[in-house]
Amino acid sequence: MRPTTNLLLTLITISIFPFFTNGTLQPQHQHAHGGGCNPDERAALLSFKEGITSNNTNLLASWKGQDCCRWRGVSCCNQTGHVIKLHLRNPNVTLDAYGYDHACASASALFGEISPSLLSLKHLKHLDLSMNCLLGPNSQIPHLLGSMGNLRYLNLSGIPFTGRVPSHLGNLSKMQYLDLGQAGDYSDMYSMDITWLTKLPFLKFLGMSGVNLSGIADWPHTLNMIPPLRVIDLSYCLLDSANQSLLHLNLTKLEKLDLSWNFFKHSLGSGWFWKVTSLKYLHLEWNLLFGKFPDTLGNMTYLRVLDISYNGNPDMMMTGNIKKLCSLEILDLSGNRINGDIESLFVESLPQCTRKNLQKLDLSYNNFTGTLPNIVSDFSKLSILSLSNNNLVGPIPAQLGNLTCLTSLDLFWNHLNGSIPPELGALTTLTSLDLSMNDLTGSIPAELGNLRYLSELCLSDNNITAPIPPELMNSTSLTHLDLSSNHLNGSVPTEIGSLNNLIYLYLSNNRFTGVITEENFANLTSLKDIDLSFNNLKIVLNSDWRAPFTLEFASFASCQMGPLFPPGLQRLKTNALDISNTTLKGEIPDWFWSTFSNATYLDISNNQISGSLPAHMHSMAFEKLHLGSNRLTGPIPIL
Repeated sequence: MRPTTNLLLTLITISIFPFFTNGTLQPQHQHAHGGGCNPDERAALLSFKEGITSNNTNLLASWKGQDCCRWRGVSCCNQTGHVIKLHLRNPNVTLDAYGYDHACASASALFGEISPSLLSLKHLKHLDLSMNCLLGPNSQIPHLLGSMGNLRYLNLSGIPFTGRVPSHLGNLSKMQYLDLGQAGDYSDMYSMDITWLTKLPFLKFLGMSGVNLSGIADWPHTLNMIPPLRVIDLSYCLLDSANQSLLHLNLTKLEKLDLSWNFFKHSLGSGWFWKVTSLKYLHLEWNLLFGKFPDTLGNMTYLRVLDISYNGNPDMMMTGNIKKLCSLEILDLSGNRINGDIESLFVESLPQCTRKNLQKLDLSYNNFTGTLPNIVSDFSKLSILSLSNNNLVGPIPAQLGNLTCLTSLDLFWNHLNGSIPPELGALTTLTSLDLSMNDLTGSIPAELGNLRYLSELCLSDNNITAPIPPELMNSTSLTHLDLSSNHLNGSVPTEIGSLNNLIYLYLSNNRFTGVITEENFANLTSLKDIDLSFNNLKIVLNSDWRAPFTLEFASFASCQMGPLFPPGLQRLKTNALDISNTTLKGEIPDWFWSTFSNATYLDISNNQISGSLPAHMHSMAFEKLHLGSNRLTGPIPIL
């Protein structure tokens, strides 16, 4: 799930479940009636703590003293003093690009098992142990949880359980929120029968992401028997179809449906979900759906998020009924090889009401043609615009500068020409700008230096000329600067050394001239990759230089470093180094081999290096070593 979608999911969870976001859910330390918690329940909690074998973040450090209602993660009822909530979610495991990190790889997780002592918490309504490593001896969901009949909320998401989901969970007849998901991954948990879910008549949230449900063909019929459902997450469940016929739809309250990362191989329009007009969020990405949208799409007027990316469906063109989708905020059709004219899509398919509300539009990795229309300025709330990897031509509209809410603009790998509009300098909230792999000409606008929040700037593989404008160095938030494979000339600004957030610096294959010294690297304390290769640059690194960074990759190929090995190289720490064709002569100094003995990649080819190689090269870490086209003599050492 992408960041914008995650934010909207948070908002929908709050709006759908006010019960779970009021005092019965929020972390709190309420006093029990009479001034202390129930002694039996305190003993049960301490027994649970004994089952925790590792607690690196001291999440349970406060679990001492008589009043367990004051312990972290424990909440009690004001009237009775009974423990009603145990919220021990690992707070330090975050979502990556596709889902959760593995809980058992998190140093902040609780390790151990879910103790049977929890059965003594007979008044417990809320149990959240998510994103911990509480696997126990058999790594399966404990059957004892099916006996905690007062539970309304159970969150075990991110715990990498294996084996069969116990049908005993069907005994939790008061359950409203159930999350067993391994979001963002396939797991070793499975179920051959989910009819036990029909015993949960109050269920509003169901998360089973990553649970193997491939053996269940009638899963829509089962879920259709639970009318209160508002959120269903069955992503990564190995489901093979969603075209079952539902004669009568009971899911009239359903607002979010996530069926992404499954194996649906039928027509897009045959899905049962198009009848659910209450839907606000529909995720079908990474399936194999084909064909056109059904006309019933026009009835889904509450729809805010529609993601059908990466189905490889070239026939997925919008119908006229999309003009009724005025609530749409996120539209992602990327990765489908869709053919069509981009202007027709913008003007004819997306109505004005949608243009005014849309926050993310991703049409990347398709086959759209034509020019970007000026009407793009109508998308006044757009935060993310990605049109990369299409066949767009013509200039970049200056009107893009009116989209002042943009945080990401991605137009790479098209055939756009003309110069970069200086109006893009008005996009002061922009954090990512990628115009690489086009046919752009002219110079880099000085106005881009106004983008103080810009983190990634990629202009590579164009025909941009002129020097780097010094104003660009005002973009002090830059972490990724790629200007490679252009016709840029002049000197590399010394001010580039002030970009202390810079991690990746790629300036290769240009026409830069002049001298690169320590001053160019002065404050690049975050730098990991640097590529200055194939420029007319002279690299001068003195022996007293202290590199402020430790690199993963450094290339100065086809620059001038020689004739002697620069003594400052012995201060450079990098995992990969390319100094091929850099006019080096003479023997390799001893310090060179000791400095780079832990590097996995080294290229010193195409120089005039003489002498012999050290016999101890077998103890070095090289995986790739290029020594060709030199004047080396003597035996070849065993590597």
